[in-house]
Amino acid sequence: MNQATGLTRIIKAAGYSWKGLRAAWQNEAAFRQETVLVVVAIALATWLDVTVIERILLISSVVLIAIFEIINSAIEAVVDRIGTERHELSGRAKDMGSAAVLVTIFLALFVWVSILYSHFF
Repeated sequence: MNQATGLTRIIKAAGYSWKGLRAAWQNEAAFRQETVLVVVAIALATWLDVTVIERILLISSVVLIAIFEIINSAIEAVVDRIGTERHELSGRAKDMGSAAVLVTIFLALFVWVSILYSHFF
């Protein structure tokens, strides 16, 4: 395997990733809303007087929400691609993807409340 093949593969993978981000932005209102939240939270985290580790925790916890929203959207797209009829397993897959997003939101809230509480109360 030569270097160009490896580099070509990396470039193509980056293109596919960018295409996925664009699809999430264009087709998923929840992703757009969470992206706005991420941008605001990152700005706030950089402004707050916290340690570097706390800042990393604040930022990564909200970025995880967007990551899990993309995964949830991918699960929903695959389930919808398979068929439109209602099926218990399809519903379970979609519900579990949504639950993953919700758990991530709870995690982010826990991180933010814990860090802000320790500094301001």
